[in-house]
Amino acid sequence: MTSNAIRGIRRKKSSLSEVKVAVLGAPAVGKSALTVRFLTKRYIGEYDHQSENRYKYEVLVDGEPILFEILDTCPKSEEDTPACESLQWADGFLLVYSITDRRSFNYVRRVKQQLPGDTPLALVGNKGDMVHLRQVSTEEGEILAKDYDCWFSELTAAEQVSQVAEAFHELCREVLNARRVRNKQSLLDRMLGTKSPNIRSYARGKSDSALPRE
Repeated sequence: MTSNAIRGIRRKKSSLSEVKVAVLGAPAVGKSALTVRFLTKRYIGEYDHQSENRYKYEVLVDGEPILFEILDTCPKSEEDTPACESLQWADGFLLVYSITDRRSFNYVRRVKQQLPGDTPLALVGNKGDMVHLRQVSTEEGEILAKDYDCWFSELTAAEQVSQVAEAFHELCREVLNARRVRNKQSLLDRMLGTKSPNIRSYARGKSDSALPRE
């Protein structure tokens, strides 16, 4: 980011929007690599942290100053799912699996069942450069994203800086849009003196049942 952009963020501190993102996925899928790539543009291939980490990062998204607070979760095994506190804390979730590990794809599907139904999501298939070891097809990722009504991309944290940033930016856009919808609904409710259900339109694709089971 340029120095002018950073100064622009500081000048707009009063209008800074905060977005809390939890990065979820099985062990060794590249959650930390994706997070650090986004924060620093550097790639670090090996991590050995034993607990979750939180980071704060200011950046412009579509010209709007955003303060990201990112929770890099750290499951100890594929049976270890995120704590309820983490799920309640986040405004949105970045679901990460490795295209070389079908178990990590199944892990994402299990974790999704624990998430609040209306929370914004983005789905990422990491290690896209390792196609010779692929266990999860691109189509399966696309089907799952359609079923979850969320943005999807296959990418490579080791090689793609802009694509990694776009994943976080796209999730941020979803969070901000969901807030605008809630605020409009709340305003309408106050004007009408009623409480209407928050209805979200879903663009469904193939059902999750079309995907291979564990």
